[in-house]
Amino acid sequence: MKKRPTESSAAGRRRFLQGLAALGAAGAFGMAPAAAPDPRHMRPIPRTGEVIPIIGMGSYVTFNVGGDAGLLADRVEVLRAFFAAGGGMIDSSPMYGSSEAAIGHCLEQLGHPGGLFSATKVWTWLGSAGKGQMDESRELWGVGRFDLMQVHNLLSWEDHLETIRQEREAGRVRYTGVTTSHGSRHRELEAVMRNEPLDFVQLTYNILDREAEERLLPLAAERGIAVIANRPFRRKALIHRFEPHPLPAFAADLEARTWAQFLLKFIVSHPAITCAIPATSRVEHMKENMAVVTGPLPDAAQRRRMVEYVAGL
Repeated sequence: MKKRPTESSAAGRRRFLQGLAALGAAGAFGMAPAAAPDPRHMRPIPRTGEVIPIIGMGSYVTFNVGGDAGLLADRVEVLRAFFAAGGGMIDSSPMYGSSEAAIGHCLEQLGHPGGLFSATKVWTWLGSAGKGQMDESRELWGVGRFDLMQVHNLLSWEDHLETIRQEREAGRVRYTGVTTSHGSRHRELEAVMRNEPLDFVQLTYNILDREAEERLLPLAAERGIAVIANRPFRRKALIHRFEPHPLPAFAADLEARTWAQFLLKFIVSHPAITCAIPATSRVEHMKENMAVVTGPLPDAAQRRRMVEYVAGL
């Protein structure tokens, strides 16, 4: 004679069967289990909270390849590696020769992959010419809207910022910004940051060029402005300078296997930096750079050791 289950055991069995049924239903309706956490280091854009990967891609010189079919094919593979590693921001400018056209070609060849954060600049003395230049950039990229439009090196910035804001109101731009490079015009940049409602600034910051730490990076944090770090390697000069020397032993703790990774980890570990934009024309270097998107980043004490180490080389 079978023993009748107790009320508690019957209820437990019902819950178990209901759980199995729920799993079956989830499979039937194509529902997947909860996704694993994104392993990439992402930083928020303060104005909206939208997050982007900490490593992007610059295009100065490297994508200025004209109509050379072989070089364009190489750049397609560079961008393929970028997106495969979880890349997001691509930064360019009309000042960079044929770079915008090359980016547009690559994006088309790759089927306009998801995850792109498109960032370019307006670069003309004439405020009245700004809108036409932005329209041309959209056509070259093959996008209907730029995620970020920046005033290049603060050139005629008052007029261009007004135009960018109009473009944002019209839905053709999402974020506004201004840029400097080579550590120049910091006093003027600081004034603009204090007095204008910017979403982004772009400036030079790396392990040797740290002037921005004194005023600009704290001001960006205070004002809620995202920061893009350009010239992370001084156009390879830092790589050439440090490569004859061994990495410090503590680089292993950071999973920095090359000088490029060591230098990038220093930059993006600053809490005010949103994204760094190294440029490269080689797939292996793109993979090397993008490895920084995952893995450990240095803390404040490790950052001090990094600075001290390179100062002694």
